Amino acid sequence: MLQHERHAEIVRRLRTEGATGVRELATSLRVSPSTIRRDLARLGRDGTLTRVHGGAHVPEDLDERMPFAAVAAVDTADKQAVARRAVELVSDGDVVLLDVGTTAMCLAQQLKLRRVTVITANLAAFDVLRDVESVELILLGGLVRRPYHSLVGLLTEDALQQVRADIAFLSTSGVRPDGQILDTTLVEVPIKRAIIAAAKKTALLADRNKFPGTGALRVCGVSDIDVIVTNEGADDSTLRTCVTAGVEVLTG
Repeated sequence: MLQHERHAEIVRRLRTEGATGVRELATSLRVSPSTIRRDLARLGRDGTLTRVHGGAHVPEDLDERMPFAAVAAVDTADKQAVARRAVELVSDGDVVLLDVGTTAMCLAQQLKLRRVTVITANLAAFDVLRDVESVELILLGGLVRRPYHSLVGLLTEDALQQVRADIAFLSTSGVRPDGQILDTTLVEVPIKRAIIAAAKKTALLADRNKFPGTGALRVCGVSDIDVIVTNEGADDSTLRTCVTAGVEVLTG
């Protein structure tokens, strides 16, 4: 396992399991405790995690601190599988609204072969599609949020009021067992709500590790979503709550 892959896995485990000790991480990742200590020291210096005696934990505002590339390296296979399933919801000629996030970036890769219009504030998705002639690309305005490759703020919200999409693909930090859709970043929440309002149909992109997920901020209820695209292995109880609310669940 390469160093950046190990760092991403450490962060993923800390997010899902909470504060974790050095020896536990070393055993699960099959490296020496000294290697884990060096990893934790570097991640601590970067502000990605907080060191505690004997281990570490991830701060609540991780998404504001963790570099986009590091987020993209976590659960990559699951995100790509979600993207491959999600693109089946898109037809040639559709107007597609893409949220920020790494799974939406994976979906942008899948949209390269479609003749569609893509509207987004996701700068990573913009970079994927900028030279694809079959895709008409509309970049929303706004303040550049450099750590997460996105545009946010009043200009972004105002721009979303001027567009109408056939389908929107929404990102999330997690789905609660009661079906509430969550996020961790205050400035992204109004953008996500505006995305839902601007589309005829909304699909939530959420890999299996986000059931149930984390996040202090409520974006919407599950009844505001039409489709959830996830992986096999997502929490059954949470998915049943979503299905009971009338949401279609697709797995990839």
